[in-house]
This record gives sequence, C-alpha cells and structure tokens, in this order.
Amino acid sequence: MEKIVFTEEFCQPENLFPFTLTRQVQDIRIGILTIREKWEMFLKMPSFDKFEDDYKDLDRAIVVDEAINDDVLYLVHGNVLPTPKLAKLVKKLSPGEFISVPEKAVVYCISKNEVLDPNNLKVTNTIELDTEMKEIKYPWNIFQMNAWAIEQDYALLTKKRESHPISETNKVTHPKNIFIEKGAQVEHCYLNASEGPIYIGRNAVVMEGCMLRGPIAICEDAVVKMGTKIYGATTVGPKCVVGGEIKNSVFFGYSNKAHDGYLGDSVIGEWCNLGAGTTNSNLKNNASDVFVWTPRGAMDVGLKCGVIMGDYSRTAINTSINTGTVVGVSCNVYGAGLLPKYISSFSWGCEGIERYRYEKALEDIDSWKSLKNEQITENEKIILKHIFDHY
Repeated sequence: MEKIVFTEEFCQPENLFPFTLTRQVQDIRIGILTIREKWEMFLKMPSFDKFEDDYKDLDRAIVVDEAINDDVLYLVHGNVLPTPKLAKLVKKLSPGEFISVPEKAVVYCISKNEVLDPNNLKVTNTIELDTEMKEIKYPWNIFQMNAWAIEQDYALLTKKRESHPISETNKVTHPKNIFIEKGAQVEHCYLNASEGPIYIGRNAVVMEGCMLRGPIAICEDAVVKMGTKIYGATTVGPKCVVGGEIKNSVFFGYSNKAHDGYLGDSVIGEWCNLGAGTTNSNLKNNASDVFVWTPRGAMDVGLKCGVIMGDYSRTAINTSINTGTVVGVSCNVYGAGLLPKYISSFSWGCEGIERYRYEKALEDIDSWKSLKNEQITENEKIILKHIFDHY
C-alpha cells in the first residue's frame, strides 16, 4: 500500500503560531482545501502524520520505521503546497529517490529497505525540482498566497466536472469561471469571476443581494448572509457564517463573522466569533510596512496585514482590531479603543490583566460548538490544557 506521511522536521511549525498550537501544519486551510486534502487528492492515497512527540491529535500518527512493513511511504513536509508538476514527479518516484530544491529535500519515497535506522534513510537518487516550490512559512503567507491557492484547488476540484446550473436570478460575469456544487443555494446575487474563479461548495447558502468578486471559495455548508460584500482572494471555510465586508481573508472553518464590519488581509481559525461591528485595520495610516508579533520577535510582513486569530477566540460587539494584530487561542476579547498588537492565549479582555479560567473556557467552547451541532472532544481538551499550561 502507498501512503503519504507528513513530517514537520523542516516546517518550523512555531513560525505558524497560533494555528499550529491546535493543529498540524498540513491541516491548515489555504485556497479551498487544507494542505492534507490537496496532497491526498493529487496522489490519490491516504495520509498519516509522522510521530514527533507532539501533543496534538495522535489518531493519524505513526512511527515510520515501525509501521512501514511492506508499504511504500512518501514523506512530505507539511507546509509544502502541491502543484500538478510536483505531484507528477512524486508519482514517478521509486523507493530511495527524493525530490529536492536547493538546500532542502521536498519529498522522500521509501520502503523498509531504505530505513537504515530511525534517523537514517538510504538515498539512491536525487531529482531536482526545476520550478518554484510553494510553501507557507508564516501565518500571513496564508492570505498572501490565497489567490494562487484558490486557482489551483478550483482546477483540481472541477476538472472534467460540470457545475450545477447557475440560477437566472443572479447577475453573472464570466460564468465559465464559476462552479456551484449540488445542493448550494445562490439566488439574486452578483457573481463576478472575471478576475478569478468563484467556487461554491455543497449545501452552501449565499443569500440575496450578496456581491462576490473572485477569486472566492465558499466551502461546504457555509452561509453568506444578505447583502454581504466579498472581494478576492477570500475563503469562507466549512460551516462558517459571514456577513458585512470581507477582503483577501481566510476562515478555516466553523467560525462566524455574521454581521456588519470590515475584515481584510486576515486569517481566522476555527470556532471563532467576531461580534457585530467588529472591524480590523489592515493598512497603517502612514502606509508604512506592518510589523507583526511572532514568538521570535516582530517581523515586517509588508504593506498589509489585518488580524491573525487562533482557534476558539471571540470578540465583543464593535471591537476595533489594530493593524497586524495576533490573537492567541481561546481568548474572550473586549475593550475600548484599538486592541493591543498581541493578545496571549486564554486572555479575558485585551490587556492581559485577567485570564480565562480553564474550566469556564471549556464550557464556553462547548456552548459555541453546540450551535453547530458539535461538542468538544477529549482530544481538544488535552490540546487546550497543554496550551493553557505552557503558553
């Protein structure tokens, strides 16, 4: 059997804080799909995670030298985004061969014969990748590369398939670049795909009066409320509910921005909620570069960056989010004026004076999840306890 095994050895997942506190790098959504889903679709094989003593979900974790048996494994760095050309090269690999770019191996192909010991693999041949390798290194790369990623995923998901018919109640520009999955409801909307594709997932609802300008992905079971304005390149993940004005932002899934307010050049994790009127700044008043907090110090990310928000965090109504703000995991954010540029995990308020009580945080997360017919899992509790104790 052939399997994908993701590894974080060279991904530096700490650089993708706060999203890698609660997930493996390969489970980050960019474009329409997660990185894991992209690789599984391209290579048509299941994926697992190399066990590296992490506290995250261990359901997929394997120890390579113990689990390989008669399988052929493709070891893939979790932050690498597949392309048709890269996937084609991977499919041609034989055990002992690997694909590389300067100073870095991208994909190894191994069988049990190549495992000399747990930290030593036998290599027989190196294949150089002669095109640019696409990878995410920092959280702002997610929205910076989202237009490209939507184009790639759109081509992958719609190849040799026909869109569900577009209702005549919609005003449509460039309909050949629009794909609507079965069960989606889109009526009395403006759909402009002249500058990028529009993908609307299965059972998604785009209500009356919405204006969508591609590239845009509205994923499965998502809801776009009446009169919403969405610019490219934006991804609304599964079961998200969005409204107001959104530009070049990614919602991973299960999160809400259900009311008016602006969100731009931002990444929102899972199970977040932006209170009514919450608005972020994505451009400084003097039009200078934005510096963003990271665990290794502030970094210049370029001209635009809104908010980077970890899973399970929420804002109060009319919250004003500063340019380039980072919000950790499970924060209850409120306060007058602009928020500080960094809000640590389990903050109650915005100044770090109070901390969310752990049991109360779990109770509130479970309440929010129940609104989408889900409940907090034991694995989530383990992950959250680790974050509470160590971050």
